[in-house]
Amino acid sequence: MDPLLVITNSGAGTAAEENLEQALAVLRAEASVEVAETSGPGELDGVLHRAGSRWIVVAGGDGSLHAVVSALYRRNELRDATIGVLPLGTGNDFARHVSIPLEPADAARVILAGKGRPTDLIVDEVGEIVVNNVHVGAGAQASRRGSRWKTRLGAIGVGKVNLGKLGYPIGAALAAFRPPFRRLHVEIDGVTVNDLHQPVLMVAVGNGATVGGGTSLTPAADTTDGKVDVMVSRAIGPVARFSYVADLVRRRHAQREDVLYHRGTRVTISGEEFWCSADGEIYGPERSRSWRVEPSAYTLIVP
Repeated sequence: MDPLLVITNSGAGTAAEENLEQALAVLRAEASVEVAETSGPGELDGVLHRAGSRWIVVAGGDGSLHAVVSALYRRNELRDATIGVLPLGTGNDFARHVSIPLEPADAARVILAGKGRPTDLIVDEVGEIVVNNVHVGAGAQASRRGSRWKTRLGAIGVGKVNLGKLGYPIGAALAAFRPPFRRLHVEIDGVTVNDLHQPVLMVAVGNGATVGGGTSLTPAADTTDGKVDVMVSRAIGPVARFSYVADLVRRRHAQREDVLYHRGTRVTISGEEFWCSADGEIYGPERSRSWRVEPSAYTLIVP
């Protein structure tokens, strides 16, 4: 078994630390393991600088995985990297999408089995990456509001059995009450799928299927097909937007008449100012943003 470098988040809570110890016990039974605790980009860079040829194991949620993949991409080291995941976050959407077990000890056994799969990445025009999903409009507003509820509710329960995963649906409902309608031009591989005359509720560009702990935005997304799935919601009426949220929770929204669903390799969104939520990180306001797929950008250890 190749040696492993396990990267952890120094801000993890007690439950996450207990789960990590269970996973480490499994890994150490068969591999040489170094654990490196990081609290920011500077420390993460220093850890990656000494990684060498070791497999990198991210112990954390979607945000932790995003930070490590982003740092490796900036260092031009991602293409040669092999990455495993111990899902210790609240949502763990990307791990869930690629069928990595959510129990850390089981995820550790997947890493020991050592099946690497080339995995796609989303990259924007300024070199920022998206591992799982980026969305704008009401989706980004839902993330901004949902993150507060995620923090509040995450304290209710133990470990993965907590209410933090309800944060995004609650945020989506609040966003639907006062939605940020935007007139946006959405272009996929040079073809306009929505123009400025048609306001939208939200647009999602997905490499993975879900956000916020299981809310499915781009349900047919595939991390290995060299494309992203694009969902455009035009549910802007009072009744339409509430039924859209209901269908979103039930994973039926892609079949709605006021929802467009496409697949492509390059997506551009422009028009009125909008905010973005990329792997849970909020940025903006923007007037234009483009994303492209980088196929087989890194190797991910999966079941």
